[in-house]
Amino acid sequence: MTAYEELKRRGLIAQVTDEELVSKLINEGKATFYIGFDPTADSLHVGHFMALCLMKRLQMAGNRPIALIGGGTAMIGDPSGRTDMRQMMTPETIQHNCDCFKKQMSRFIEFGEGKAMMVNNADWLLNLNYVEFIRDIGACFSVNNMLRAKCYEQRMEKGLSFLEFNYMIMQSYDFLCLYEKYGCNLQFGGDDQWSNMLGGTELIRKKLGKDASAMTITLLLNSEGKKMGKTQSGAVWLDPEKTSPYDFFQYWRNVDDADVIKCMKLLTFIPIEEIEEMERTLEGAQLNAAKERLAFELTKLVHGEEEAKKCLEAARNIFSAAGGDTANMPSTEISADDLKGGSIGLLTLLVKCGLASSNGEARRLVQQGGILLDGEKATDPTMQVKLENEVVIKKGKKIFHRAYLA
Repeated sequence: MTAYEELKRRGLIAQVTDEELVSKLINEGKATFYIGFDPTADSLHVGHFMALCLMKRLQMAGNRPIALIGGGTAMIGDPSGRTDMRQMMTPETIQHNCDCFKKQMSRFIEFGEGKAMMVNNADWLLNLNYVEFIRDIGACFSVNNMLRAKCYEQRMEKGLSFLEFNYMIMQSYDFLCLYEKYGCNLQFGGDDQWSNMLGGTELIRKKLGKDASAMTITLLLNSEGKKMGKTQSGAVWLDPEKTSPYDFFQYWRNVDDADVIKCMKLLTFIPIEEIEEMERTLEGAQLNAAKERLAFELTKLVHGEEEAKKCLEAARNIFSAAGGDTANMPSTEISADDLKGGSIGLLTLLVKCGLASSNGEARRLVQQGGILLDGEKATDPTMQVKLENEVVIKKGKKIFHRAYLA
């Protein structure tokens, strides 16, 4: 099975402009490809997982990844999938976020001479002469065609700023620069980037001629990655300071039954034949085992095998009838200043532990019977929780949290 065939078999390919040429580039290890990352936070999250795993797969097949950090375009903001304008960031914040990204990406792909590269489009975007750029690059774009692009649809309803309107041109120019500077001949992106990517391919055709455009291929990554990375309480980050390894493990351990095999195919490096065999026989207790395997493999990929083993052991202990070790459970330290007479209000405790966003939400959880303290259901929202050492809080069926006295 070729590298490209495996991508298709795993469900990673949604659309491609020239499948014959794309597959040839990838299978022969001749693709220098880029995937863009907006540095809008100081950590990647699981919504980036598919892109990171794809970069790793392709590098293993001999291809060269370019992680393009949008330090320049982040100063404009991508309007795709948005109904409001993105917040502006300072150059210092963007650089800090870029540094954090590279550290996290290094767990997936290998950087170095002749290997993966990280480049920042601020290097060529921030020093552009506006008039020269518009005359040279802007002339290659039709406003009528741009306005038909899906990425502008939602923003047009509430008002699209001229600043954001430039985003497609900026991203297209990225591909041109990467092609000229590094021989980049392939670009990957999600559904919402399709128009922007086609713009890049068309720009190279117009600026460099048909011979050059024959080597610029736009491939559309399956959009499932866009659906990942969010829970009711916010994003699931790759940074252990933002999302603990245990919470990260539990996120994948608790995926919907219908998504287990799909996530295995898209995100793990378990042989596809093994996953397909599992898919044919998956039911009952095997489903829980598959979820556990998924959570372990992805936690190992992000946080290392030792952490993954700790999380697996902690999860098994917590879900066992006998209870067990709470050392690796997500925890919140409660200071003596938070206590009155050695106790703390239940609602206050739930908010402090991040299990509820407000006292109102905490009250509803208790009233609906969704909170257990050391295995006992809490029914009184006004109760005071005596905290001599620690208490294990269970929210719903699957969320456990330890509160301990400092």
